[in-house]
Amino acid sequence: MNATLGVTLKGMEAVPVEVEVEMAGGLFAITIVGLPDVAVRESKERVRAALRALGLGLKGRVSVNLAPADIPKEGALLDLPIALCMMRAAGALQSTEPALYMGELALDGRLRRVRGAVPAAFLARKMGLPLYVPRENAEEVALVRGIRAYCAETLGELTAVLRGEAAPTSVPHAAVPHASFAADPDFADVKGQAAARRAAEIAAAGHHNLLLIGSPGSGKTLIARAINGILPPLTDEELVETLLVRSTLGMPVEPGRQRPFRTVHFSASTVSVCGGGSSLRPGEVSLAHRGVLFLDEFTEFRRDLTESLRAPLEDGQIVVSRAAGTVSYPSRVLLILAANPCACGFAGDPVEKCVCSATELDRYRRKLSGPILDRIDLQIAVPRLTPEELLSFSGEAESSAAIRARVVRAREEQQRRWAPFGLSCNAELPEKLVRRHLTLSEESRSYLSGMAGRLKLSGRGISRVLKVARTIADLAGDPAIRTPHLAEALMYRKSSGA
Repeated sequence: MNATLGVTLKGMEAVPVEVEVEMAGGLFAITIVGLPDVAVRESKERVRAALRALGLGLKGRVSVNLAPADIPKEGALLDLPIALCMMRAAGALQSTEPALYMGELALDGRLRRVRGAVPAAFLARKMGLPLYVPRENAEEVALVRGIRAYCAETLGELTAVLRGEAAPTSVPHAAVPHASFAADPDFADVKGQAAARRAAEIAAAGHHNLLLIGSPGSGKTLIARAINGILPPLTDEELVETLLVRSTLGMPVEPGRQRPFRTVHFSASTVSVCGGGSSLRPGEVSLAHRGVLFLDEFTEFRRDLTESLRAPLEDGQIVVSRAAGTVSYPSRVLLILAANPCACGFAGDPVEKCVCSATELDRYRRKLSGPILDRIDLQIAVPRLTPEELLSFSGEAESSAAIRARVVRAREEQQRRWAPFGLSCNAELPEKLVRRHLTLSEESRSYLSGMAGRLKLSGRGISRVLKVARTIADLAGDPAIRTPHLAEALMYRKSSGA
């Protein structure tokens, strides 16, 4: 009996799987045990055809055991280790040094791309073993430091390497360069809207959640999409975090260090946004980790979906529990919401007249309140400009590149300040650090106390005002939080008890 190490996934974690094969006499049959899913059970046909393409025909009863037996095995990741283990059991391949193998087999022996190559690379580094992957997975594996990784295009090529007949194709480490990227859309394309532009800059600088309220055509979606162009590039640690999530889903590597931007339609299901399903896959809130999650037409989203976002926004991670198990995914996102001011969309509009009744207005505004909005740091109105105002603007507004330069400086200051606590931006501060480190002068404290009572701010609301004020001070290059910073931060809170 021979054993080969493969990999299966449990959330974003790669779990080693020991593949054992026993061949006995009798009528030909292949049996796979060890909690395989449908894709793993179907691997016997792919493996049999790939081995036949190499000139190796299987005979007798073949038993394949995937250990540990109590962990579910999923996907086509185990095709390659099963094939190699069968070759060893048939005497077509001698035992080699221990290594991790992963890959899906085509019927002619080609190795196809699989998901989970990055988690597998971290597992290989932890175990101190070399990793063999399909050539299509080499690009993402190359981004993980400190591993010995090799790639191959076919099962025959890998077999020649393991027999010592050919040299292995190594996967050298490749760092992602800090190249600049063009903003699309650019803030230079946004006409007017000085208040919304300022709120977007503060949101990007401190990673604060933002709500844009305005009539149709006011530019809410344009501003939301332009925010991604002023965010600082991903750091090495953040790049690996986003890469882990994408690799778990089998998504290709994104070139460069631009942060993810995910748009969710209001018809999306809770599972697609938060994650789950039979295979416990991550959702949109995890794919947007370290980037932007944009919910347009926020009032049209179902209440159960918006309520399910409360814990991820607060904790920076989401726990998905199903009958198949429990996994945790990262979800530290910059949440941007866009909504109309009323059901018809024209409350307070300078051009169109609102036709909503008082009852309809009250019902609609109740949708724009509650616990989810208590987690929104910045709430800003985006009024629709009149045709005269649109035509009166001459020249271009400030570009995204100029705004990004200020945002990057503010983020760098925050990283230096909060690095000892394992944090990277002001929005991540827990309550104890807010009380301990965001101190105010007597004048500023008196001002905030009076305004908090007038606006009926909750304890969470006061903390969020302090975090936003700290970001405003960082953008101004001020080491202390002053009264003007608090005054501007309070402008972005609604007077509804938020």
